[in-house]
Amino acid sequence: MTAYPLLDAIHDPADLRRLERAALPQLAEELRAFLIESVAKTGGHLSSNLGTIELTIALHYVFATPEDRLVWDVGHQTYAHKVLTGRRAGMARLRMQDGVSGFPRRDESRYDTFGVGHSSTSISAALGMAVAARNKGEERRVVAIIGDGAMSAGQAFEALNNAGVVDANLLVILNDNDMSISPPVGALNKYLARLLSGRTFNAARRAGEKVLSVSPSLLEIAKRAEEHVKGMFVPGTLFEEFGFNYIGPIDGHDLDSLVPTLENLRQLTGPQFLHIVTKKGQGYKLAEADPILYHGVSKFDSSDGIQSGGGKLTYTQVFGDWLCDMAREDPRLVGITPAMREGSGMVRFAEEFPQRYHDVGIAEQHALTFAAGLACEGMKPVVAIYSTFLQRAYDQLIHDIAIQNLPVMLAIDRGGLVGADGATHQGAFDLSYLTCIPNMVVMTPADEAECRQMLTTAFHIDGPTAVRYPRGSGPGVAPAPTFDTLTVGTGEVRRRGRRVAILAFGTLLTAALEAGEQLDATVANMRFVKPLDNELVLELARTHELLVSVEENAIIGGAGAEVVRCLETAGSRAPLLRLGLPDSFIEHGEQTAMLAQLGLDADGIARRIREFNS
Repeated sequence: MTAYPLLDAIHDPADLRRLERAALPQLAEELRAFLIESVAKTGGHLSSNLGTIELTIALHYVFATPEDRLVWDVGHQTYAHKVLTGRRAGMARLRMQDGVSGFPRRDESRYDTFGVGHSSTSISAALGMAVAARNKGEERRVVAIIGDGAMSAGQAFEALNNAGVVDANLLVILNDNDMSISPPVGALNKYLARLLSGRTFNAARRAGEKVLSVSPSLLEIAKRAEEHVKGMFVPGTLFEEFGFNYIGPIDGHDLDSLVPTLENLRQLTGPQFLHIVTKKGQGYKLAEADPILYHGVSKFDSSDGIQSGGGKLTYTQVFGDWLCDMAREDPRLVGITPAMREGSGMVRFAEEFPQRYHDVGIAEQHALTFAAGLACEGMKPVVAIYSTFLQRAYDQLIHDIAIQNLPVMLAIDRGGLVGADGATHQGAFDLSYLTCIPNMVVMTPADEAECRQMLTTAFHIDGPTAVRYPRGSGPGVAPAPTFDTLTVGTGEVRRRGRRVAILAFGTLLTAALEAGEQLDATVANMRFVKPLDNELVLELARTHELLVSVEENAIIGGAGAEVVRCLETAGSRAPLLRLGLPDSFIEHGEQTAMLAQLGLDADGIARRIREFNS
């Protein structure tokens, strides 16, 4: 007798659809136990995946996947989907190099219909697929599964607005678990809460349908009257105003409700909207009690749970400590995050300065223009945002902040390689897309102490600034609890050598110094990508035979490109070797191993310099 008798027999959704419906709850129990055991060994997203097990089973049981399309939002909740679609063995190398991705990927499985990682794209993509099916005359169903946190983003409403007037067969499932990565915020969440509280109306509707089901004509009359009495019990249904047929809310863990509801919806045409209620961490009491802690986990003992420990100071913690300290110094400081309070290190700031803390939800565009408005009125907004999430607000950065030269400070976390989350989350492009914007000041700290200095420096600049730092901890240079600043646009020589000068940008300075020891090379900590320390670059160009720029950013358009511009402007013909991330998307894996593979560790930098000189 194996530990997972039903799950062992499931190799693809066709096997699942051969089960009796009565067996599905047992399958859910086995799948939940397997995911807890598996993710505890590999790390990954846990609480969100535990909350969607019954939904995933019901979807693959009812819909003819992969011919019917399932489009998942974000992808934090797709581990059960991966297991049921033939990737159970691959879960042993989840998010590891050459292993299964933590998110849906079109090149990984034909059941992954759309690649995701960032939020709020599912309805748009699913609508495109549904329209394509209609235009090609194909009788397939398309389902978008989106969480209540992702539903707060503008793109989701843009897609709803379009879908409600397009003649396409689309089912949107709102997985309402009252939880994004951070606690949900905003008017939409309050609206959903009111819907859930309207149990009187929902109970009355169910009872009425049961009574009237004996007479289709009476049921049709009642349905017409329903719209006139809804306001007596619950708020007007927003989604029906968008043109959807709204069903729910129903229990997303009750397979006896989910399966027949989905079977009925599969027969309907036009835009349909199913509202289900689930619980993050369902079935694992530790995750139920603290779904934020168990949202993204490292390896842990599933019996004892996650144990809090000391560990090294992270750049995120450096920012969080500085933010609280600076807020006490300057009452103009306002902290803003697009739904990443925990990830960006703002928990303590939110507690100590609730009136100056703003979580705007998954709304990066709004976050930046909101900050611009604050800056117009003399406030000093600090926007804490991940590198790849900032990509979503690029126009706002240019149009609303930089053109007006407003003092908005960006604290950019997850710059460079982030490891296990893969291509959708690697902060590979920020130096490239920031340095081309006029009025921007762009800084890259080499260690924790310098990070605090740069945060202070950026805060006091009367214009748009960005401090870009990586995920995790640095070399261990503890920051002093002071507010020291740096002279804008100045670097420093950290090691004097001969022939070769390495210009290091950001945290690759440590590796560059080690390579400098191997080669007896000069090593400079450049600090500022924009404005670049032109004097230092030209002085090193005059006194060395080769310049080498090193950065954890796309080599196209990054810090090395600024060095090229400096040399060209000065008419210098000094040879330059540029080292950085290649012109390709970097997949998931362990950060240190990835840097070594890309030749950006100490040995790799030294080797590539020797090869260039040979």
